[in-house]
Amino acid sequence: MLHTRQAFDNELQALQQELLEMASFVEQMINDAVESLARQDPALALQVIIRDDIVDELDIDIEQRCLRLLALQQPMAIDLRIIGTAMKMITDIERVGDHSVDIAKAARKIMKESQPEMLVDIPRLSVMARAMLRESLQSFAKRDLDLVKKVCDEDDDVDRLYRELREQLHDIMRKNPDLVVQASWQLMIVHYLERVADHATNIAERVAFMETGRLEQLARTHRTDQSTGSALSESDE
Repeated sequence: MLHTRQAFDNELQALQQELLEMASFVEQMINDAVESLARQDPALALQVIIRDDIVDELDIDIEQRCLRLLALQQPMAIDLRIIGTAMKMITDIERVGDHSVDIAKAARKIMKESQPEMLVDIPRLSVMARAMLRESLQSFAKRDLDLVKKVCDEDDDVDRLYRELREQLHDIMRKNPDLVVQASWQLMIVHYLERVADHATNIAERVAFMETGRLEQLARTHRTDQSTGSALSESDE
């Protein structure tokens, strides 16, 4: 029985390690997608797009690991929460990978324009979103509820910057018709980065559930307006 439990713990540890490696791989994809635009490097953007297949394979592999763990023995409550959290996390991480591909594709479109340029501070938003993703994963690895709170608080900062960049791009489009195409693609990029931050927040909230057994919407913009039943989202204002 002790040997069986040790084997289970080893498998659980391997699962968590593979999950963190998948997330690190995806974070690099975000960085490279934004960097491809900053450097006007279509080859780098293409590499991001190609890497999406690897993310999809990791997603399937980790899900299969989770199902095998559930089948090995009757996991305890904390084990079930860890496995359940992992299965939810891979969905968010895979979606971050998809957004990285979306950013890379948009970057390639912008590069086809005459005199392509970075119209607003997209790299700053990327840094903030990627930091949230790293911190959410650290909260999972360290079982750190303080980091969970930090990620949820930082979601407001990302939303504020997203709104600022969105307004700047709208202003550029109003004043410079020749930049409308570039600005519209960059508007999509900032939206994708804001969504990356949302996925990081989802992960942090699942970590809180894993540790406490309570499933709550901790980020202010994820909470439900009790009078309407809809989620509050400043980014939609």
